[in-house]
Amino acid sequence: MIKVLVIDDSATMRALIRATLERSNKITVVGEAGDPLEARAAIKALNPDVVTLDVEMPNMNGLDFLERLMRLRPMPVIMVSTLTSRGADATLLALELGAFDCVAKPSTAGAAAFDGLADKVIAAAGARVRARGETAERGHVSGFAPGGRIVAIGSSTGGVEALITLLSSFPENCPPTVITQHMPATFTRSFADRLDRLTAPKVTEAADGDILAPGRVYLAPGGATHLEVTGSSTLRCRLVASDLVNGHRPSVDVLFDSVARSAKAAAIGVILTGMGRDGAQGLLRMREAGAATLGQNEATSVVYGMPKAAMEIGAVQRQLPLERLGPQILTLADAAMREFA
Repeated sequence: MIKVLVIDDSATMRALIRATLERSNKITVVGEAGDPLEARAAIKALNPDVVTLDVEMPNMNGLDFLERLMRLRPMPVIMVSTLTSRGADATLLALELGAFDCVAKPSTAGAAAFDGLADKVIAAAGARVRARGETAERGHVSGFAPGGRIVAIGSSTGGVEALITLLSSFPENCPPTVITQHMPATFTRSFADRLDRLTAPKVTEAADGDILAPGRVYLAPGGATHLEVTGSSTLRCRLVASDLVNGHRPSVDVLFDSVARSAKAAAIGVILTGMGRDGAQGLLRMREAGAATLGQNEATSVVYGMPKAAMEIGAVQRQLPLERLGPQILTLADAAMREFA
């Protein structure tokens, strides 16, 4: 049984989360806490496997508590947040600090309230959680000169922290980069803005018709469309409104498939941490089209699902720790360094 501690200042919300989780025969809620001070004592006494944590609470902000928890006693944490602009910013910071995932507080307490929370808790219980500051020093490729290749990246659970780490090694004139990260629609604009502030390239939420240019990173909008790359001599972003693929919209497979068709060998595909298999088949098609393909290794993945699925079908040419992926991408994309080493 997976032991869960529920932390929320609302007794009603705690009861709703408990009732939702205890419908699973794999989960038991071992305790509740109304604020971080109670939570600290409960964690010591109950030793839970997973914690659900509210963002806004009395006595100590949930983000401050999370930062201390991930530094002193790292464990899987699922944030519970409101789906507002302010809530999106707070949730993104939580994911950056090492939270496993986030769920939205329901507007009403109906049967679908916290739908999917139990699945997230089960996945979190098996996740790899590292203490803050454990990542290796990030490297940079000096004197980078764009060589005409584009970069396509797919990520899911754990992807916020992974993308910040990877893009932090990119220079201001990085290769044109397109990203599909599984994320609610409310979050993608805030995440693009945050990446733009934290990294050297210009990062924006992708818009239909955007021309792929050096120094630019385009993040797929969440929710209503898939991000594709289209064109031949001039590559552009295209947003396509269509059905879910592999349970996702946007889907990594859709992005990778489009890059295989449009850019062929002039591309680098990268698959990062995440649950499920989205992106594996698309990355294989990129490799078959002549693109270089990379995957995040198991040791640095929060969830080794998507990279593992891609490895199993031969889609990944080379698997590397997260901290080495950025420099390797730049080596492959540099005009003066063409060989895949």
